[in-house]
Amino acid sequence: MRIGRRGQVRRLWAPRGGTVVQPGAWERTWVSLNLAVHGGSGVVRWEWRENVTAATLASTLRRWGERGVTAVVWDRAPGHHGNADATVPVQRIEQPAYSPELNPAERVFEYLRSRIEGKTYGSLEAKKAAVEQEVQQVAADGEQIKRLTGWTWIREALAQLPIPNTVFQ
Repeated sequence: MRIGRRGQVRRLWAPRGGTVVQPGAWERTWVSLNLAVHGGSGVVRWEWRENVTAATLASTLRRWGERGVTAVVWDRAPGHHGNADATVPVQRIEQPAYSPELNPAERVFEYLRSRIEGKTYGSLEAKKAAVEQEVQQVAADGEQIKRLTGWTWIREALAQLPIPNTVFQ
């Protein structure tokens, strides 16, 4: 999930005929939130990164692999491919193009966006802190994560993977 100063404008109620002016930040700076979700157990792991290059993602996957993550589901973004991830022991399961509804982490991202967007933050660090607080809250509630991401068909697909379906620590 890309977090930037230039947020999304949300609808607001206003008097009929009135003009709504929402303050905005047009600075094009951002950070990336990498998120691993286990929909069956409700466990979440996350890490902040400055970019989404193949080398950066490979180092994140390597650390997660050391902590028990055995597989990730992701889209076909350019940063998800490259020579840097060839040595990473975490199995990567690619989604079909343009199908974020198949990725459990996208449901968590959708929830986070609903909680943080539509507000103006003074700096990128302030927005990142707001997102971090929301991530910590949702990660602490395993049942909410299961409701967001643990669909029956995902649990059945995880059970059929050739690798052990372990929960990461």
